[in-house]
This record gives sequence, structure tokens and C-alpha cells, in this order.
Amino acid sequence: MDTTTEAPVVREDDLSDARTQDLLRLHLAGMRDNSPPGHSFALDLSGLTAPGVTVWSAWRGDAVAGIGALKDLGGGAAEIKSMRTHPDHLRAGVAAAILERILAEARGRGLTRVSLETGRGLAFDAALALYARYGFVYGDAFSDYVASDFNQFMHLDL
Repeated sequence: MDTTTEAPVVREDDLSDARTQDLLRLHLAGMRDNSPPGHSFALDLSGLTAPGVTVWSAWRGDAVAGIGALKDLGGGAAEIKSMRTHPDHLRAGVAAAILERILAEARGRGLTRVSLETGRGLAFDAALALYARYGFVYGDAFSDYVASDFNQFMHLDL
């Protein structure tokens, strides 16, 4: 089956499937490779399966195309975590489909703000452009993050 043009199906995920775990490992390696030491805050498997974190995966047929998560911060706020599109599915609407599902869930939960922390540089430019298209704006550090020359923060009031 040709999965390159089929729309991704986004579903909640418990990360028990080896394919999603492989994509998570790829994500963590990419964050380490593109972040200075001590500046990668990507959640590993235990962090993504912790209470208060919901993960979604996007699928095209039986191939995992992407993952993303929402971490409840309390007080009506949440954080987007671990957005990653599988390299075989880049620029095919996967990240947008996951982000739309996350934002719909956030609105459905009555959240008032969704934020994210990410890095700077070429490896992050496509994600930053996606978030900007959905109305995220640059702002101050949130939660336990500390601003640095490497990281940046975006927020969307719902």
C-alpha cells in the first residue's frame, strides 16, 4: 500500500508499540544531536507515560508517521511535548494533523493556554513555522524552564 498520500489517522497512544517507541528514540536522539548539553528537555518513555501526559500518534496504514503529546501543567495550562514526524512522512501534513488533534483536546478539556519550549536553529525552523501558522506567539519562559540563548518559548491562548 502506498502510504505517501493517504491522510494520517491520529489516535491516542500508550507507546506500547515498538514502532512508536522507535520513533520516540529517533526523536530523543535528534533532540540530543541538535541541542547543547543540558538543553534538551524532551520526555523519554517514562516521562511520556506519566500521569498528566497524553500522547497521540499519526498512522498511514500500518506505518507510524508521527507522535506528539500534551502535558497538563495545572491551572488551565498545558505544554506540547515530543512532536516528531517520521522522516519518511515529512511535509505531508502529519505534524499539522497531530497539532490539530492536540489543540482540539486542549479546548475540549477547557484549557486556556498551550505553550511549548523548543530550540533554535535550522533543525527547529519547520516546527516553529508550523506553530506560528496555528497562532502561537513567542513569549516568556513558563513552568520550570529557564530562558537561555538556545531555547525559546511559544504560547497559544485558547
